[in-house]
Amino acid sequence: MGPALCVAAQGAKVIMLGREVFEYDPAHLLILALDLPFSGQVIRASRKEPYLGFVLDLDPARVGELAARVYPRGAPKVSDRRGMYLGRTTDDIVDAVTRLLDLMAHPEDADLLGPLVIDEILIRLLRTSIGARVAQIGHTKSEVRRIGEAVSWIRVHFAQPVTVEEMATSVHMSASSFHQHFKEVTSLSPLQYQKVLRLHEARRLMLFQHIDASRACQRVGYLSPSQFSREYSRFFGDAPAKDIARLREAGFAPHDHGHRPETAGDRTSNNE
Repeated sequence: MGPALCVAAQGAKVIMLGREVFEYDPAHLLILALDLPFSGQVIRASRKEPYLGFVLDLDPARVGELAARVYPRGAPKVSDRRGMYLGRTTDDIVDAVTRLLDLMAHPEDADLLGPLVIDEILIRLLRTSIGARVAQIGHTKSEVRRIGEAVSWIRVHFAQPVTVEEMATSVHMSASSFHQHFKEVTSLSPLQYQKVLRLHEARRLMLFQHIDASRACQRVGYLSPSQFSREYSRFFGDAPAKDIARLREAGFAPHDHGHRPETAGDRTSNNE
């Protein structure tokens, strides 16, 4: 998931990024400024009142265009550049989100009016207390935007034996400055981020494509199966085979080999 606005219409959800925990509910919204390897869990829901969430992908270019109108003299400087943060939900944002969802039942109206309502949501978001931080998503020279570009580069090359220097070069930064800003924005070091991507991809390959642990670890760039097993166990809490068996038993994946796993590119709806 890239830059996004997450709203909980009903219930509550917790997002965990490294050691940081973010809880959002109808009174709070969550902003993702870039693609981060987080995990989430619904913590408040029931049969009578199920969890209802909404996710709106944020186009950095459009955020930048609207930020220039909201802040014609430039957005205020921000000291906190973390890539995930909470804000207060406003009645105006909820109203606009509701109208956008209503439009989904009328495709022709959605094509014409949807972009206007999305712009309204972005403008109202930019005018909140976290607006200056949201504006950083669209600022081409901001640290958040540059780290976002580095994250995209790492996601393409995560299975390769790349160095921090190569990562920094991809966004024209020195290695020391890159390391500092990367950890500030993502809460992870560049190499920790790469490791998390490798482990998640290995888990996906084993769970959905029925690849064994030795092949999965090679596919994601590990040279040592024992190192892979240790890091996997430390991260997910169980050895690879045991973890996958537990997930299958819990119904997280079908047992047939013809299943095609969903990818980020398959997501077409903004309903969470």
